Amino acid sequence: MPTDGCEPLSRDERRRRSEAAILEAARALFAETGFERTTIRAVASAAGVDPALVMQHFGSKDNLFTQATRWAHDQVSVLDVPREEVPAAALADLFETFEGAGGRAGAIALMRSCLTHPEANRTLRDDVMCSVASGVAERMGGEDAELRAGLLAACVMGLGLSRYLLQVPAVAEASRADIERLLEPALRALLDPPERPAG
Repeated sequence: MPTDGCEPLSRDERRRRSEAAILEAARALFAETGFERTTIRAVASAAGVDPALVMQHFGSKDNLFTQATRWAHDQVSVLDVPREEVPAAALADLFETFEGAGGRAGAIALMRSCLTHPEANRTLRDDVMCSVASGVAERMGGEDAELRAGLLAACVMGLGLSRYLLQVPAVAEASRADIERLLEPALRALLDPPERPAG
């Protein structure tokens, strides 16, 4: 029956809303407790649905985790900027993921679970770090481009781990401006590394 003059929701819209509620609940729980300790029943309870509906939508906890922790690739700007802006863009992408409009819970869940869950490990390594680093290496060019891009990705991911997951006090409490002021020059050094020693 319509309520308050509103048309009843279509079946597709009800499905879309239930999936969205389940994913939101799953992101929060995976981020808080990790893959192993999060249960389908807990996700269903947080989403206000029956556990069978979670399985109907996603099939398994592994599939739910994969969907809930997709890194927001549409927020990656580092591949679209001039070479000299790569370090600043890499930091901006990290801040947008964790402090912007979306992506924080899924990204934290992925980092929290990457050492204990094989698919989380693969996703963070291949789909996030290696995928972006490969594109950055092409923009950098020159000798050791893959290594330099990998080191840049490792530094930025280390910042994310320290600031948002481990919450190391000095790093977690620092302003974005201070982090950019101190870390960006270090990352910029990877654009044009010193020459190899002779011999």
